[in-house]
Amino acid sequence: MSGSGPIVFFDGVCGLCNATVDRLLQWDTNAVLHFAPLQGSTARERLPAAMVNDLGTFILLDDVGLHERSDAAWRVLHHLGGGWRALALIRYIPLPLRDAVYGLVARNRYRWFGRREACRLPTALERARFLP
Repeated sequence: MSGSGPIVFFDGVCGLCNATVDRLLQWDTNAVLHFAPLQGSTARERLPAAMVNDLGTFILLDDVGLHERSDAAWRVLHHLGGGWRALALIRYIPLPLRDAVYGLVARNRYRWFGRREACRLPTALERARFLP
């Protein structure tokens, strides 16, 4: 992973995805996570093409490997550490159930949370945590 730490890949034009990134930046007090839009060059370089083209998928790349959908979500909570690790217990909910709920939200995210015209631009303070 070239020493950059876990990378959260997200749909840069999705309102829900951008709100999630905002929250993760707030909650990640140890600055462990890095972020890259699925529409960017980092995603094209580090992910299989099928994943890059699937904008409905939340992806985490960490030292264990690639994680998608609800597996990526609980791994992100694990990386946040502290009390967030307790929420990572969602991994014990059967995967088909977790991914069914994930799929419902993913299919409706633009309708429920909106869509942006362009990818999120990080602030000057956030810039070191974002990859192109």
